Amino acid sequence: MPEIRFTPRTAMAVVVANMIGTGVFTSLGYQLQDIQSGFVLLMLWVVGGVTALCGAFTYAELGSALPRSGGEYNFLAEIYHPSAGFVSGWVSATIGFAAPTALAAITFGKYLQAVFPDLSPTWLACGLVIGLTAVHASTRRNSGGMQRIFTALKVFMILVFCVLAWTLVTEPRTDVNFAPGPGDATLMLSGGFAVALIFVNYAYTGWNAATYLTGELVDPERNLSTVLVRSTLVVMGLYVLLNFTFLYVAPMESMVGQLEIGYIAAQYVFGETGARIMGVALATLLISTVSAMIMAGPRVLQVIGQDFPAFRWLARTNSHEVPDFAIVLQSLATLVFILTASFESILVFAGFTLGVNTFFTVLGVFVLRWRRPDLKRPYRTPCYPLPPLVFLAITGWTLAYILRDRPEEGLMGLAIITSGALFYGLTVWFGRFPVESTKRPKQR
Repeated sequence: MPEIRFTPRTAMAVVVANMIGTGVFTSLGYQLQDIQSGFVLLMLWVVGGVTALCGAFTYAELGSALPRSGGEYNFLAEIYHPSAGFVSGWVSATIGFAAPTALAAITFGKYLQAVFPDLSPTWLACGLVIGLTAVHASTRRNSGGMQRIFTALKVFMILVFCVLAWTLVTEPRTDVNFAPGPGDATLMLSGGFAVALIFVNYAYTGWNAATYLTGELVDPERNLSTVLVRSTLVVMGLYVLLNFTFLYVAPMESMVGQLEIGYIAAQYVFGETGARIMGVALATLLISTVSAMIMAGPRVLQVIGQDFPAFRWLARTNSHEVPDFAIVLQSLATLVFILTASFESILVFAGFTLGVNTFFTVLGVFVLRWRRPDLKRPYRTPCYPLPPLVFLAITGWTLAYILRDRPEEGLMGLAIITSGALFYGLTVWFGRFPVESTKRPKQR
């Protein structure tokens, strides 16, 4: 008998956990290499939050009109062509979820190694992925229950960390100006700001996570928009709060180019012993992030298996209708990233590729309104067309600057996308599966 569906509370836990992870605890060190203004650094997180919110408004309309699991795969296949959905699914299968999951797991290992130097961050990361895979490949009850617990713990611990930092710091930074100053406007229009924004946008990656579970969500036409918008607003507030705290308690020069930003900030507040305790606590926060991505990502592989006979093995489920095979496959790809790739290259590479994916999905809201104006839309983007236009402008700006300033990672992302298109063309040419899926449910 099928299990109960995911509740809106569980879906919000997945979104919040997907978003609050590696990026906010690591990217400030990279941003400080080009930006030394407290105001501009906080504005990075505000601009990133507004971008994510505009994307959430748009995805809520698409998800209510096309209510099926799979996220961008479902949207692009229905709006443009099955080939576009396949390429998006190819991106998800190769790096879309495996790479961010690897980054969060690596950060988990790095934070624990900072506390216990004899431990291997690589094997800690691998152990975390394997353990969470076993839970999520079992039942929805186990999966959803664990996700809600660890996400609630994450939000609570972030708030406690910020309050304790403000209260206990003996020498708050007085050299950081959080009000706008001379040159800040120019800095916010610079290439350095655009490149730094890709780290921030990566940190916000996951605002769309609930769309991967749409088909398993209770009343998705009504609940999806609430889940996406509320979760994004909560995370935006927490991100600004955290980065203000980091800059308030620790000198910039101590964080430039560093990965364990939370641990460094904790050292200035709690001393070495207290920082070790906080290091363990911050590592614990990342468990829910890894968990949420292991939970959401395989649903893309599952719907690919449902649509394309050549990949029907991806749609296999256990007795509780959980796509256990897809979950294990994504985790194996995650382990490969953990064991073979460097942190920063994965971050920029994955951030660029996922940015392209969401760019064309948000653009699709215009295409869908033009091509299918009579399609039932229980939720419509507020202030349309402003939110999708804002998202496309900011995302397109950052993608262009990555291609200019970080061409290696940008071209690698384009190569992944191109390889997906070529693979789709070859399999159609040789008749491995039909262009139009016979299994995709018809939308209203």
